[in-house]
Amino acid sequence: MKKAVCFIGGILLLSFIGLKVKKNIFTYPEYWPKPVYDIIKNPVTEEGFQLGRALFYDPILSKDNTISCASCHLQASGFTHIDHDLSHGIEGKIGTRNSLAIMNSAWSDSFMWDGGINHLEVQALAPLTSDVEMAETLENVVRKLDTIPFYKKMFYKAFQDSTITGQRVLLGFTQFTLMLNTYNSKYDKYIRKEVGGEFTAQEKNGLKLFRNNCASCHTEPLFATNKFKNNGLAVDTTLNDYGRMKITQNPKDSLRFKVPTLRNIQFTKPYMHDGRFETLQEVITHYTNGIQQSETLSEELKDPILFTHREKVDLLVFLRTLTDKEFLFDKRFSFPKALITQK
Repeated sequence: MKKAVCFIGGILLLSFIGLKVKKNIFTYPEYWPKPVYDIIKNPVTEEGFQLGRALFYDPILSKDNTISCASCHLQASGFTHIDHDLSHGIEGKIGTRNSLAIMNSAWSDSFMWDGGINHLEVQALAPLTSDVEMAETLENVVRKLDTIPFYKKMFYKAFQDSTITGQRVLLGFTQFTLMLNTYNSKYDKYIRKEVGGEFTAQEKNGLKLFRNNCASCHTEPLFATNKFKNNGLAVDTTLNDYGRMKITQNPKDSLRFKVPTLRNIQFTKPYMHDGRFETLQEVITHYTNGIQQSETLSEELKDPILFTHREKVDLLVFLRTLTDKEFLFDKRFSFPKALITQK
């Protein structure tokens, strides 16, 4: 598969110190849109990626050294959690939302269900400092990392300087996150007309149904948009979560949440911001029979979506073509053994 290297092709990047040459390893398909994130300002190097990978899996980042980023973002489930509807943190504390899957982040201009974070480089601060997640401070994370020779070496390799700072911690996180890109599903191979991408009649019909009823919000090829929508969910009277309005204080944003990607949707359950649905069948039933009318309801949902039983099955079959097993089981994204053997 031919891929385009973001912005700068195969240009090699010179480090600020010495003449050591480092290559930007961030890539994406040539038929994809230009990323939102400015990769030139923080080019992804192998050393930076490996630093971010270690940080992502290390529970030392939490206050009591028990919770890592990977605790709520498991690779095999599309870098989200699957065992409970709401995220869990230190001391068994329970959050208020289901964790979003982490993938194709370079194409997002806001993060979290309510868009409360507006830049990828500071996204990690939200769970890091949340009282019900990791409950730590960036300053204390730096202090802890600075006592570990393993990390001193990792930071030196990434930045040609062993000084550990909060900014470098966040840049390392970002470089790992930037590499979590998924574009080798059966759907992708179908679009690229590659071997293994041959669609059945049922999958083709599911794609047609999807494009006619779902694609305005879950737009190809990312199957997401940088928009916030009210998708007709009834308000959970326990959580009382009104989404985007919490950030903007604008009533027009009531019940609007970030449109998530549908890539690897087969494995990213539970679904919706509060994890209320366990199966894709429940999700499809919601959009056909469960829409709650309100002033901020998405325009796309004001007219009912009518599917026959067979069409629902065809749509479900198509959604499974968005599964990218190469991504879900890529060892480069898994727990780094060096974290145990060399730390």
